[in-house]
Amino acid sequence: MSAAEAGGVFRRARGRTLDAFPSEKEREWKGPFYFIQGTDPQFGLMKAWSTGNCDSGGDEWGQEIRLTEQAVQAVNKLKPRPRFFVLCGDLIHAMPGTPWRKEQTADLQRVLARVDSDIPLVLVSGNHDLGNAPTPETVAEFQRTWGDDYFSFWVGGVLCLVLNSQFWYDASRCPALKQAQDQWLDQQLSIAGQRECQHTIVFQHIPLFLQSIDEDDDYFSLTKSVRREVADKLVRAGVTAVFSGHYHRNAGGTYQNLDMVVSSAIGCQLGQDTHGLRLVVVTAEKIVHRYYSLDELSEKGIEDDLMGLMKEK
Repeated sequence: MSAAEAGGVFRRARGRTLDAFPSEKEREWKGPFYFIQGTDPQFGLMKAWSTGNCDSGGDEWGQEIRLTEQAVQAVNKLKPRPRFFVLCGDLIHAMPGTPWRKEQTADLQRVLARVDSDIPLVLVSGNHDLGNAPTPETVAEFQRTWGDDYFSFWVGGVLCLVLNSQFWYDASRCPALKQAQDQWLDQQLSIAGQRECQHTIVFQHIPLFLQSIDEDDDYFSLTKSVRREVADKLVRAGVTAVFSGHYHRNAGGTYQNLDMVVSSAIGCQLGQDTHGLRLVVVTAEKIVHRYYSLDELSEKGIEDDLMGLMKEK
């Protein structure tokens, strides 16, 4: 299978939505469901990190291929099927314009093409996908390769917003694109604010914060001034949770009624966590999530207490 053929297997977001979920059928709450969140497969980082050359290293990614294959196999085994499988950015390690980017992309697309066709893929942009300071050109490349960099979709009465968090990190080279997302987000949050949805969930790469809204600035989260502005906007609209990656460790905290969930990576670990995925159950009243190692998820599947939540009316 060529990279082009592999890339054609999964549906890309277009027109700021994902047609895997027809909104007219998905706006109504029909009961609990679950989805799988993964992040940072980042083909090439494990070699680059091991050699201490994260800027220009990463000429091997066999380990990441095997781990992502294991993740796909674990997701495909789950019964019942998850409503979707979201990857929260840093799909590959090679930055725009650097060696091995084309090859890493082709290999990841081949692996992701094996996700069961009944499980839609939701793809989020990260800093390695767009560059730390994205440009119109790098955003356009991402859109051609993976789909829209921000979009929304409805699933089971829940409004899901996929955001390009790089615009909040450094939009100096693409201010008009940032402004466009900000305006679009305001429109989407006005829908959420009218409480026409059971929950609103956000997916982005960079966390708002790692543990606390008041923590010091850190490479792995948005700056204090930006995070507070964005978090307040989300809270006002009644957003329930933000799911992110980037940290390569599990973390998170709460701000008012907003749950900030930071998941560790499918690929390279920078802490003590295992390569894994997060299983997220959405009920009428709450969102419950649990991080599994790839081995655990493959062996255990959905544990009884989480399965019980999905049987609630």
